[in-house]
Amino acid sequence: MKVLILGGTTESRALAAALATVQGIETITSLAGRVAEPTLPVGQTRIGGFGGPDALAEWLRTNAIDVVVDATHPFASNIGAHAEQATGATSIPLLVLTRPPWTAGKGDRWTSVASLPDAASAIISGSRVFLTTGRQGVHHFARVDHSWFLVRAIDPPTGPVPPHTTLLLDRGPFDIDHESTMFADHRIDLLITKNSGGEMTRAKLDAARTASVPVLMVDRPPRTGSAPMVFDVASALDWLMNRLRRAL
Repeated sequence: MKVLILGGTTESRALAAALATVQGIETITSLAGRVAEPTLPVGQTRIGGFGGPDALAEWLRTNAIDVVVDATHPFASNIGAHAEQATGATSIPLLVLTRPPWTAGKGDRWTSVASLPDAASAIISGSRVFLTTGRQGVHHFARVDHSWFLVRAIDPPTGPVPPHTTLLLDRGPFDIDHESTMFADHRIDLLITKNSGGEMTRAKLDAARTASVPVLMVDRPPRTGSAPMVFDVASALDWLMNRLRRAL
């Protein structure tokens, strides 16, 4: 059984590593190529976009793919929609592996917003903002000239940045001690982040709760389509093993 993993996440790498030990399954992990030096998974990889759903469908046919697993970032809505269309056109089974979203708990001061522009509009003048929404979304805050930003990303932003910005290039995971020090050293009084879920970047939320710093939480884009969805690597592995057993 030949499996295409649409990857780039911790979960996609864990799934590729698990499948590498399974006899009868061959995997190819596709990465979008948006990070200059991505962490590569075990097994075969391809880097770069497909060119839309029709091109993806043709790639699936040409490469005799039996199953597709969409394990991309929860905010990678374009590739998710393209995967739905391409697998529908080719009658190839699709599984979605995604992280459960974060939920606010006792002591959290979260405000949900629908988009990055909505987050930019909600910033109170004079704020000291810790912005952790990724390099591609920073341009939405470029006109906010009344506040200071600490922008953390793996690679530099691709567009304009706010006029009062300090850029920090770093890659997680980070622990709560690291994040608490970051909040204190930069006198952060507002955190803006996407509801990506997962443990790798959760520590910033724990640090915000401890410091009583409010959070603007950008909601995930709605997921369309009818593909089955699982929320952990073990469940994805079980689903794939069941398909493999039926194929033998």
